[in-house]
Formats: sequence, structure tokens, C-alpha cells
Amino acid sequence: MSLLLEYHNLLLKTLLTERLNSSTPTGIDQIISDFDNVTYHVSTPEKKTQILISISIKCFQDLLQHGAQGVLEREYGPYITETEAGYDFSLLIDLEALPEDPAEREDLVRRVSLLRRNTLAAPFEKAINTHHQLAEAAKSASPESAPQQNESEVMVIRYRDEEAMYIQASHDRVTVIFSTVFREETDRIFGKVFLSEFVDARRRAIQNAPQVLYRNDPPLEIRGLVDEQQQQGQGEIGYVTFVLFPRHLTAQRREENISHIQTFRDYFHYHIKAAKAYMHSRMRRRVADFLKVLNRAKPEVEEGEKKERKTATGRSFRVQA
Repeated sequence: MSLLLEYHNLLLKTLLTERLNSSTPTGIDQIISDFDNVTYHVSTPEKKTQILISISIKCFQDLLQHGAQGVLEREYGPYITETEAGYDFSLLIDLEALPEDPAEREDLVRRVSLLRRNTLAAPFEKAINTHHQLAEAAKSASPESAPQQNESEVMVIRYRDEEAMYIQASHDRVTVIFSTVFREETDRIFGKVFLSEFVDARRRAIQNAPQVLYRNDPPLEIRGLVDEQQQQGQGEIGYVTFVLFPRHLTAQRREENISHIQTFRDYFHYHIKAAKAYMHSRMRRRVADFLKVLNRAKPEVEEGEKKERKTATGRSFRVQA
């Protein structure tokens, strides 16, 4: 059975919900981990009624180059505070100045628990906006005067030590490429099986889904951005390409699709590990079944039957059981 990963951090959401609904403020000092080595620090450094939420993201500098600051100000404007040392971004929630409406408080908790998602959304939003601009320019231009450059720069988001996302907008699509490291041969095999299912599902029933491609060498769009060491990764690195067409980039669908594609790498590797765990459990169960069959196959000695015994010299004789 397939499992879709949550976009928010469940532990952060639960913690904030408890504190915002509690009548007695208590001190907090907790580290919370998230996907892709993202770390939160939730604390009350000065007062128990003021909760400081800080986040550390490996690729934060890459995200700032592509509009992350604007997205964060849009989502968390009045709650942004001075960044805590050792982290990339901080929010401060004053329990004595919370909205009166319970729905607004719930929305605040939801938005804060989506801090990682909203930060990583910046390059995707930029690519979608650029796509719409290029599409409008292509519509208004005649074939003779069509712009020669109908693609934007490739945005590189190095969100893990050896892996990155590459995002490029053009007038008719947005291309997202994930580089992913496979440490084991079995992971590569499972990965190819899963990705082939993506392709087959699109052909059979979900024709509106994005196009999915997989290859071991860097795609042409990013070949100049991948260093020589990665290009010669001896099969450890795979490249998964998603092609988002205009129907995926409409105002009604863009937010959900941004959330979906952000979690692809985690979803992908989670299901590889889950499949391996399932196969191991089936193998152990099959071995247990075989052992039962072997135990039932052992001949039982009936009562009164003569048993054969051997002497030290190897001569055999029968005794009464």
C-alpha cells in the first residue's frame, strides 16, 4: 500500500498545539529533526510565554538566491525575529499576543509546522512565475520575432551532501531534476522498478500526471552544472526528471504540486526501504514455513518398534524400544 508523506512536521505541530492551548506556560528546549537533515530548535530562551522556533537548512543560501526571504516574509511577517545563532531563520510566538479566533490560532500552528515546506517552495514558485512570463511572451510574439531564449537559468538547490535539485522554467513546461545516491545495488534495482511503475501508471490510467524519466548520467540540461566526480559516480548517482506541463502549474494546482514534488526524494527512498523490509519479512516467514515442513517430514518411531544401535567398533544390533 502506498503512503504519502506529510508536508508538515508532525512533532512541531503537536508541540505548538499543546503549548498554544495550555493555560499554564512551561519552558521548552527541544531539538526536532526533519527530512533532508533539516533541524528545528524550539525553546523559550527569555520568557515561558515567548516560544522561539528556529530552523537550519543546508541549502538555505541557495534558497535565498531564489526568493526564499520574500516567501518567508509573506507567510510569517509579524513573527519573524532575529535569527538564533547556529540556525538560518527564526520565528517568535508570544503566547500573550495570540489571535483570539481559534481558527486563526490553528492556521498559525499549521503555517509554522510547514516552515520547511514553505522555505523550499521559493525556487518552485519562482520557476512557475517565470514559466507564465515566458508563456505570455511566446503568445504575443510572432514566429519571426519569437524570442530566441525561451528557457530560464537552471536553479541548483544543494539540499543534501551529495544530492541536489535542478529546476528550470521554459515557456511550455517546468523541469525538475533530482540527483539521488544509491549506496547499494539492490537500491538501484528497486529504484528502477518504482520509476518504471511511474511511467506505466501514466500510460495506463493517469495520463494527466507529469512525465517521469530516469537515467544514470546527467541529463543534457544540467550536464555543465555537475562536476566530473559526480558524472563518474560509478552508477551510485541516478537522475530523476519530472516535466511539469501548464496544466500542473495553474493557480488552483500549483501549491499542491509544489508540496508533492518537494517530498518526492523522501517518498522514493522511504518506499525502497519499506519494500526491502517487506521482502525480508516474507523471506523470514517462508523460511519458518519450510522449517515446519521439514519438522513434519521427520519419521516418528512407533511404540514397540526396534531401534538400531551401534557398538564402538561399528557393529550394529537392534534393541527393543
